[in-house]
This record gives sequence, structure tokens and C-alpha cells, in this order.
Amino acid sequence: MLDSIIKGFINAFKIAELRNKILFTLGMLAVVRIGHWVPLPGMDYKQIVDTFNKTSGGEGGFGLDQIAATVNIFSGGAFSHSTIFGLGVLPYISASIIFQLLGTVLPALKKLQEEGPTGRQKVMEWTRYATIGLCFVQGYGWLAFLNSKGMIAAQWVHNPFFWVMGIAALTAGTMFLMWIGEQIDKHGIGNGVSMIIMAGILASMPSAIVWIVQNFNPSDPDKVGYPGLLSLIAFFVVVIAASVLMTVAQRRIPVQQAKHTRGRVVMGGQKTYLPLRLNHSGVMPVVFASSLMMFPSLLIGGILGYLRNMDAGGAASVVAWLNDQFAFGGFLYIMAEVALIYFFSYFWITVQFNPEDIAKQLREHGSFIPGLRPGPRTAEYLEAVMERITFVGAAFLSVIAVLPTVIATGLKVDPSVTQFLGGTGLLIVVSVVLDFIQRVEANLLMRNYGGFLSGDDGRGPKIQSARMAY
Repeated sequence: MLDSIIKGFINAFKIAELRNKILFTLGMLAVVRIGHWVPLPGMDYKQIVDTFNKTSGGEGGFGLDQIAATVNIFSGGAFSHSTIFGLGVLPYISASIIFQLLGTVLPALKKLQEEGPTGRQKVMEWTRYATIGLCFVQGYGWLAFLNSKGMIAAQWVHNPFFWVMGIAALTAGTMFLMWIGEQIDKHGIGNGVSMIIMAGILASMPSAIVWIVQNFNPSDPDKVGYPGLLSLIAFFVVVIAASVLMTVAQRRIPVQQAKHTRGRVVMGGQKTYLPLRLNHSGVMPVVFASSLMMFPSLLIGGILGYLRNMDAGGAASVVAWLNDQFAFGGFLYIMAEVALIYFFSYFWITVQFNPEDIAKQLREHGSFIPGLRPGPRTAEYLEAVMERITFVGAAFLSVIAVLPTVIATGLKVDPSVTQFLGGTGLLIVVSVVLDFIQRVEANLLMRNYGGFLSGDDGRGPKIQSARMAY
């Protein structure tokens, strides 16, 4: 298995076009990582480091610190460094999601998306303009967050020039990242924006390994011992394997093509499959759920402060209990997050999966599902199947989302380590790596080279001869 993977990468660099695409992608990612160390002027960097160290160590609580930790995933660590790439590609992702959702409720936009390359190019242009607007809003919010934590130097806090400069620099950084992502799409290999996010997540892996090394001490019960280390390794292997399995898992619906007689020739009649992904919504339910879970804590915290000022002892104690339960890792917090993941999983397939359109396309192409009449009956069956497999997919997402919190609490491990044992970052990395490998594999097989799983160590005469023999 390992030999086939190594030979696959060696074969990939034998093809000049594929080699150039891979090297171009790596070069663009190197430019991105260099930009993550270009600082914003006017920041108090000692205060920034202290604040984010407390957040990563679990001392920051919830609320705005947890928001910062979530945004830090999509900014590739630049959020904690306060650089020009501080917002990352999050505004672009937000704008893309907005237009995807609007396409399901606005007939004019949906028709434009279905017009082909010209329509998609127009929607992409609008997405870029929306990204600029979101950069202004999110840039101001980020600078306000830094100001609330005392991370901006005192002499610049009330200077309008600093705020204009800061928002403009953050906007320029996001637009530059968006441009790099588009260049990777055009001249590289893989999805550009996803590759940028994955590179930022993997960039924090060395610090997680350093934390484990520094805190490994079998003789100290408060440190990580051999049982804890073996548990972390086992969790990592099992979670990665389960994530890969659930990401590629499909429910295949058998489809039969109708036979057509043209003269004396009988055409059609082949059996194919309609693949339905088990995790059709991908990582989006986890992203939406984690984003919305900040509001209960902020609301309850505000009510608790008001009641304490009013000296309402009984009501304040009840609200204080709720505040503890809705804190990051609390029981009610976990249950609410799981409920939101299920909600957004079903919401996503409602807006992205249209069984009526699929049933209509099957009927127009002369295909049908055996035992079902084409049309409404087929649509009802597809909807019922998707609802059932979405329940399983949402359960998997819930386990992945909750697992880092459980491990961090049970094994007393820093969240910077447990983020690789579940959560949004892990799902993004697994999805992007699988997509990259599939694209490289397709390029290799198209040029008759052995792929990662073909077991062939050279050019394709073996593959061609095998096909001819068949």
C-alpha cells in the first residue's frame, strides 16, 4: 500500500504538465504562508500573544475568544498573529454560501447559474463584490475585537487613520488570497481556496507536536503519560480512518436505462448507479453550528451581569447555572450543538438536493429505478433515502464536532492538539486531501501511468494490455 502511494507520487513528477501544476500549487501556498507573517502596524503584539495563548489553553472561556479561535482556523493562524491575512478567506466563503443559498430562493439567480460558463462567471463577479463588502464589515468587527482585548496600541485606538488603514489592509489581504485561490484553480491542481485553508490548518501541527513533547512525563500524573500518548495516537488513527470512510461513503441507487429500438438495432438497457453521498452537506453544518453557539453564552452572560447588578439572588443563581451549562464543553452546550448540526444537515440537503429535478432528468434520459414509476414516485423514494442517510451523516458530524472537547477535558490535552482529533479543521483537511489525491490519480490514469492504488510502477503498457486482454 505504502509502496503504491510512493510510486504514484514518483509517477506524478514524471509527467511535465502534472509536475508543473503541483509545483505551482506548492509555490502559491508558500507565498500564502509568507504573507501570514506580514504584520499590521499599530498592534500590541505582546498582548496578542498572551491573549491567544490563554484562549488555546482553555482559559479564555467562550464568547469572543471562542469566535476568534473559530475564525483562526479559516485564517490559517494569521488571526492570532494579527497580519494582513488576518481574515483569511472567510469573507469569500461567506459570500459564496450566501449566493448558493440565494440561488435556491431567487429564480432569476438560479436561471443565471444554469446558463453555463457565462452565467457562472457573472455570479462569480457578484461574489467578489460581496466579498469586498463583507471584508469591510468583518474587518471592522475584528479590529473592534482586538480593541476590546487591549491588543491595539493605546496611541492608535482613537485615530481614524488607523481604522481606515487596518480595514483596507485586511480587505487587500483577503482579495489577494482569493486571487491566489483562483490562480491555483486555473494553473495548479485542487481547489485553491480549500488548499489555502488546509495549509493554514496543517501549519499548526508542529506546535501541537511540540506541546506533546514538552508535556510528556510518565512520572507526573498531571502530565501526559504512556496511556495518554497511546490514546492520542489511537484516537488520531481511528478518527482519520473514520473521516475518510464517511467522506467517500455513498448509497448507490440502481438505475436501469430503457431499451430503444432503432431499425434493427436495440440500444440502451444498461444498468448504472445513482450515488448519494452519506455526508452530502460536508463540513458546513459544523461550521454553522459552531458559529451560532456563541449567541446563547453571550446572551446568558449579559443577563447574569444585569441580575447581579440588580442583586437578584435566586434568579441570578439559576442564570449562573445556565451560564455554566452553555459554556464551551458544558452539557447543554454540547446538546445544543448536536441539535444544530442535525438541523443544518437537513437544511443543507433541502436547499442543495432536489429529488424532483433528479427524477425529471432520469425520465428525460429514459432511465428509471427498478420497481418505481418514473416521476413523483421516484422523487418520493429519493427523498426518503436521502433523509435516512442524512441522519447517519449528521450523527457522524456530531461525534466529530464533540470529540475534541471530550478528549481535551478527559485527557487534559491542549485544544491545539485535539483539533487534529476532530472538529471543523480535521474534516476540511480530510476532504481537501482526498480531492487532491483523486485529481492526481485521474491525471495519472489519463496518461496511462500507474496511480496510487493501481500497483503499477511505470508506464501504462501494463494497464493498456490488461484492458485489451479484458
